[in-house]
Amino acid sequence: MASSLIGVLRRHCADIDSTCPDPELPQLTCLVDVLDRIPDPRRVRGRRYRLGSLLALCLVAVLGGATSLAAIARFATDTDCDLRERLGLTAGTPNASTLGRLLARLHGDALDDAVGAWLARYTADPVDEPGDRLIGLAVDGKTVRGSRTDIGAVHLLAAALHACQTVIAQRQITAKSNEIPAFAPLLARIDLRGVVVTADAMHTQRAHAEHVVTAGGHYLLMVKGNQKKLRKQLRRLPWQQIPLQHRTTKSGHGRREIRRLKICTVRPGLLFPHAVQAMEIKRRRTHRKTGKAETKTVYAVTSLPPEQAGPAQLAELVQGHWSIEALHHIRDVTYGEDASRIRTGTAPRAMVTLRNLAIGLMRQAGWTNIAAAADHFRSRPQHATALLRITA
Repeated sequence: MASSLIGVLRRHCADIDSTCPDPELPQLTCLVDVLDRIPDPRRVRGRRYRLGSLLALCLVAVLGGATSLAAIARFATDTDCDLRERLGLTAGTPNASTLGRLLARLHGDALDDAVGAWLARYTADPVDEPGDRLIGLAVDGKTVRGSRTDIGAVHLLAAALHACQTVIAQRQITAKSNEIPAFAPLLARIDLRGVVVTADAMHTQRAHAEHVVTAGGHYLLMVKGNQKKLRKQLRRLPWQQIPLQHRTTKSGHGRREIRRLKICTVRPGLLFPHAVQAMEIKRRRTHRKTGKAETKTVYAVTSLPPEQAGPAQLAELVQGHWSIEALHHIRDVTYGEDASRIRTGTAPRAMVTLRNLAIGLMRQAGWTNIAAAADHFRSRPQHATALLRITA
């Protein structure tokens, strides 16, 4: 057989055996305190639960695979008193309407800023000193298709670390606009020293490049038809005279892909600010079933000098950018994001933030299979609460 069930079971068991935090050492204090500092939209009179405790409850439910407010409420009802006390819920159990009203009225930017700053601090991908090594940060947008409202579906622009698919910043795109104006506000709260911002062709904008470099970072941006003169310049570079500098082969999803990378140091006359190197990337995909092959050539520019990033590092950064697409796929497949019927107020955005936070925590704990991790935490909620002890 081309694919053995034994191999699948081995991979699944490997995920299940991943080290989980000791459930006897829960530590939720710091995270609850961070979430408590978010502006509370509720009236002071009649509050029964701390804001941080309610959001921590939602997070633990999402860690267990909850995809709706009703599922979160069922989780809250089924949890034992000990678990609720750990979360700080000493006044009973909140119902779905309480949680729905809260999430629908939260300040989305404040929630994303609090969660993003916390994840950025406790990520497993830190650097000891600025310039110690390069960190890839992918910027990409996604529409939450099930969130259709009078002004259209919610569209979010996020920044995620390549290495661990951890979203550390997110902004909602305003109605009748696009992702371009949201780029600078998205990165405004992030320390970009030692960071390489990667993005698709939409964000290959001169203002974006200036913003990243001025903030102390670097960029690696794809070049397509929206920058016609720049693309024309790149196509005219002497690629045929430049030797192949990097080659990778990857198989999966029923196809085999070969990537070939050539790099050229560009002259100051290139029509893009701070560009130091240009890249030609040729992708050849062969579909295993049909044998049909297709070749595509794309170009990119970067502010990284050759002595700071060689061919292998640039190839890794180009490939690493697609980790954010994989994150979007996980949210759709494992959490059914596009099929979600949550539509009121800021609740769709808040649920996306909770999914991003849950996936980030799972990655920090070493899980490679998010679906397996959700199954694990669903049956072991005490492990989900203990997972948050990394705030200590």
